[in-house]
Amino acid sequence: MVDLPMTANPITHEHLAKGITYGQYRELIDLLLAENKTTGTDHSEGMVEYTRMNMHRMRRVEKTTVLEDEIVMQMLSLQNKMVWVILTEAWCGDAAQNVSAIVKIADASPLVEVKLLLRDENPEIMDAYLTNGSRSIPKLIVMDAETLNVVGTWGPRPEPAQRLVMDAKDKNTPFKEMAEQLHGWYAKDGCRTLQQEFSQLIPKWGKLNALKEQLVERCS
Repeated sequence: MVDLPMTANPITHEHLAKGITYGQYRELIDLLLAENKTTGTDHSEGMVEYTRMNMHRMRRVEKTTVLEDEIVMQMLSLQNKMVWVILTEAWCGDAAQNVSAIVKIADASPLVEVKLLLRDENPEIMDAYLTNGSRSIPKLIVMDAETLNVVGTWGPRPEPAQRLVMDAKDKNTPFKEMAEQLHGWYAKDGCRTLQQEFSQLIPKWGKLNALKEQLVERCS
């Protein structure tokens, strides 16, 4: 799901300084799980168990997601530095299904830096990027690295998955049943829809070389 960028950006250099890498995020979750905890303040057995399940989901996405040539070409052709801030939490199923793939896309360009921030530790940012009035995550905020101007956002899930969730809510589908349908969709889709959406957004977010220039550079 795509939202329009805001004119005022609450993200500061101080926020970026406390942001963590994806690797650090994974290490943090491992450390918390070793203590039967998760991110945030709710360390109930159910939340911890859901976090363990999410770790399996993240590992699967890491291993199975293969970037399509088109999106790799786009990322390699970026001319301007950007910062991608991702609001996330370890217990969030949608974050487990999307954050790994988003980071893999970002890593395809040397000009993109990724910073992960925990949603509940940064309410001032989360409340500036609500989805239909909800603190839905993951939420990606794309910024120009020099000015910190927001050039776009994405989240919390690909459009077909968002429609699935909204339809389930309209029908008062039990959460467990809705979650099974949602994660079944993710497993079948294999991050293809996310890549398609990003392929449409990247040219809007960044400055790209012309296609001919890309091809010449890659063949030289």
